Amino acid sequence: MRVDRRRPAPAIILLLVALVATAITGTGTAAGAPGAPPPRPLRVATFNIHHGVGLDNVLDLERIAGTVESTGAEVVGLQEVDVHFGARSNFVDQANWLADRLGMYVVFGANLDFAPPTAGAPRRQYGTAILSEHRISEWTNTLLPHPEGGEQRGLLEAQIRVRGLPVRVYNTHLQHNSQVERLAQIAAIRAILDDVDESVVVLGDLNATPDSPEIANLTDDLVDAWVTAGVGDGFTYDAATPHARIDYVMSSNDVVARTAAVVTSDAADHLPVVVDLGLPGGGVVR
Repeated sequence: MRVDRRRPAPAIILLLVALVATAITGTGTAAGAPGAPPPRPLRVATFNIHHGVGLDNVLDLERIAGTVESTGAEVVGLQEVDVHFGARSNFVDQANWLADRLGMYVVFGANLDFAPPTAGAPRRQYGTAILSEHRISEWTNTLLPHPEGGEQRGLLEAQIRVRGLPVRVYNTHLQHNSQVERLAQIAAIRAILDDVDESVVVLGDLNATPDSPEIANLTDDLVDAWVTAGVGDGFTYDAATPHARIDYVMSSNDVVARTAAVVTSDAADHLPVVVDLGLPGGGVVR
């Protein structure tokens, strides 16, 4: 875990999500059955931050932080995060900078890990991060296969407890230019998830559209939140002229998506997706 500091988290309610919530009522869920324990709410988001560079080609981490803050998400999966990576991001540790700014816990998975530019300097790293208002008890980053020799990708896992319920949150960023590699990466992810007993939330830029074999393979095991609770096409890329849905929130079958929205932003080249989830009820609530 990279950071274990905490300040009061923002409580901003995203207007767009509220509007979607008003439009979507009674989304089918066993949790609403008579006598069933109430579900635990959890708001999550996924956001490819393009190492902090926006549509104006300006590096601005504060703009990224403001966008994340506006979602009101308790858990956020970030892709394309630089940690002391290079001049393009001023050698900043973006994962820790955002965690400090937002008052959240953070873990970072380095999928690219290079020697420092000078002796004694931090290693140059690039990968994914998970921000969480809930304490992260354990975490790991698993490197994914790249059979055609593409860029190294990974699956970052954070174990948290949400109001007493253990939840495993995963964040990934799949290969952008090879279906062969994406399919191999998804097979590896499915093998990892197959051994998990807790509720699962998967966040990420999957670089594949909903009609692709890659997404079909994932939704054999997981539920696509946009299919359950989204309205419209859900396009997330690119931010200037959205024309494809490649950023996803998915979950295990015991988790119900209640609202899903794409957030308008010029902070990066992707648009964030924010989803209100209902986790299984019952048990001890903290």
